[in-house]
Parts: sequence; C-alpha cells; structure tokens
Amino acid sequence: MISSPYILYSDGNGNIFEDTTLYTAGRSGWDAGEIPAEDWIELPDGGTMYELIGRRGLGIDVKTGEMRLCMKGWAVAAFIPPAHTGLYLAAFETLPEAPTLPLFSYTAAGWLKGKFFVPAVRIERDIRQECAGYDDIKIQTGVGALTAAYPHNRLVKHLAEKCTLTYSCPAARNYFMGRWECPVPTSPACNANCLGCISFQPEDETIVATQDRLTFRPTAEEIVEFTVPHLETAPFPIISFGQGCEGEPLLMWETIKEAIKEVRKHTKKGSININTNGSKPDAVAQLVEAGLDSIRVSLNSVRPEYYTKYYQPNNYQFEDLKESIKNVRKNGGWASINYFVFPGMTDNIEEYEALRAFIKETDLSMIQWRNFNIDPDWYLGRMGITDTGECLGIKEMMDMIHEEFPNLKFGYFNPPIERMKNYDLDFAH
Repeated sequence: MISSPYILYSDGNGNIFEDTTLYTAGRSGWDAGEIPAEDWIELPDGGTMYELIGRRGLGIDVKTGEMRLCMKGWAVAAFIPPAHTGLYLAAFETLPEAPTLPLFSYTAAGWLKGKFFVPAVRIERDIRQECAGYDDIKIQTGVGALTAAYPHNRLVKHLAEKCTLTYSCPAARNYFMGRWECPVPTSPACNANCLGCISFQPEDETIVATQDRLTFRPTAEEIVEFTVPHLETAPFPIISFGQGCEGEPLLMWETIKEAIKEVRKHTKKGSININTNGSKPDAVAQLVEAGLDSIRVSLNSVRPEYYTKYYQPNNYQFEDLKESIKNVRKNGGWASINYFVFPGMTDNIEEYEALRAFIKETDLSMIQWRNFNIDPDWYLGRMGITDTGECLGIKEMMDMIHEEFPNLKFGYFNPPIERMKNYDLDFAH
C-alpha cells in the first residue's frame, strides 16, 4: 500500500511537475476529497496525461490537511487505458473562460517516488488492447495486404484509411493484425442525439466530435466478403457491428440480418456481436434468430430520466433497450451493458438500486465498466445535477453488485464465444 501521491500541474508548454505541498484529491460528482491509499495503482502502460487548460488542480495540504488549489499551473488528469476502470475523477476548479474539455475520460493522477499513480482497478484480464501488443509493421503490412485483397470493398478501405491510419482505432488495428475482434461499422445514421457523441456534434456545440462518421451504407456482400475470412482464421474471433465511427446499427438491421445469415452459411466459427443502443427490440429478436450471439447496450444510467437526458432518443424509450436485452437472453445469447462510469453518478444510491432491479429484470450476463469520456463539469451541468446525493464509491458498488449477483461477469470487452461458455478461461493470451 502506498502513501498519497503528490498533485500534478502543467506549465502550459507540455511539461508536468509535482507540487510536494499538496496530496492529490479525487472527485466524485461535484465533491472532492481524499483518495484511499489502497485505491492507487501505478499508471498502466498506454496511459496518457492531459493538461486541463483553464482549470486549477484541487489538492490536500500536506501540513494542514485542508483542501486548496494548486496555483502553479494548470490541472492534470490521466486517461487510463482500456481494461481499467477509474475510481475517482481529477479534482479541479474551472475558471470562467476555460474551454470545454474534449471527449476523453479524466481520472485523478498523482506522482510518487518517480512514478505516475491513478485510482483505478483492472476490471478485465483480456489483453486485446494492450499498448505493448500492437506491432506497427504488422499493422501496416496487414493494411496493404487486405486492401489489396478487397480492392472494391468500401468497408475495408474505411477501416484502413480512417479507423486504423487516421484514428488508430484499437479494434481496427487488431483486425489488420489478423486477430480477435473485427469492427464492422454499418450505419451513417442514428436515432439518438447523445450529448457526448464521438462521431457527430452540432456546429454550435462547444464539444468537438473526435472522429468522422461513416458516410455510406455498406451492402451485405461487402460485410460478408471480409468477415468470413476473419472468423475462419483469427484466434478467438468476433465480428462486431456498431462502432464509434458510425450511428446506430439497428437502423441497418435488415442488411445486418442478411449478412449474418450469409456469414453462417460459410462458417460456424467465432461469434457475432452488436454494439447498440438497443432501441429496436423486434429487430434484435430477428438478428438473434439469424445467428447473432451477443449484444452490448450502451448507457450512461439505468435511471430512465438520466438516460433520456443524455441520449435524447428519437422514436424509442428506455424500456425498449431492456426488451432488447431480454430478447437476446431468452434465446440463450450473451447480453452486456456498456456502462459509462462517472464517479458520483454511477455509484449514487438510487443508481445502485436501479441497477439491481435492471439486472434482475433483464437477466444480464455482463457489465462492461467503461470510463465515461466527457467533461465532468459540462456533463453535470447539461444533466441539471447540482447535488449527486449519497454515493457508495465505485469500488464498493462493484463489490456489492458482485456479492449479490455472483454469476454476473465484470469486464471491459465483448467476450469471444469460448469465454461466453467458460468465463474463467485464462484469456490473457
């Protein structure tokens, strides 16, 4: 167990320093406080440090124990890599002229004995997006080989030029290395207006989308052409509809259904997954009948009022996504939620009780505890939250859910079919 790390600050020129007069504080909702010593881990490989322009870090005075601002520079936060879930947000005070933060997650971070530390847990053993596992030469070779193999396939071109070479998408890079989960974006349109959408933002919004959205509707033939060989040859193969570079895949469900049926004519290997908002339960039922193995439904909250404020759904409601999950589970499929973790909201007592009810009603298979990529002040303001109320703590909430639902799996990624059958399989391959 370590002692408290010191607060970090940036000089505005890309240089980060520690202030040894202040310990790092952690934020939950609007409140800041001490981070328990046992919650700190060394910043995992692939983590990134961010300068928070227009914000002063809030720390704990090492002599008096009182909370005060670090005035030496701008606040600093960490982006922790996939497979890890942050337990506390970075604590800071925002100046009136500060710009809205980009769509990344902002975990508290500190410095101790020559190392960066963050309050986080490793929630997933799967190493599919480990930084050290990527080989740029293999990726470049794969891009060249597969774009040559499928010269007229618009999806392969999109995955190569946009997802891999422009945005360094981890899933797309894995595809071109011939392994694991292959992304299959399908929909340029969406039926929700998520506040933190990473592929589309209104021109008058202060948040900027982090990537461009797919601009065409792929055909079933294009999908089948490159996914069948992946399922046939990749280790622990998955093909996944619904990616960050697209809208809502269920709007293309007829094409996806046709593609799934055709894929399964050619191969029974691997698993077929859809990442979705779950807005069309009847469509989901048809996809399951066609051969869909798993679903992952994304949501910021299991409380309908907060879900609706964030997703701003068009022609569907919160109850629909529950029905989608049920339609997968009652047919023996695997159902996960992509749960956006926001300390102070996710671990709120009312949210915890709503999650318990949600798990019971849907017979959920798995929670993917994902870090929420959003400016904390901006999000709470847009949600109209002035007081987040009594909170359990993220780790405590996880422990309580695990104790009550021992068969419910925790993780960060969509499991392959082998792991659905035996989740205790050693998957740190």
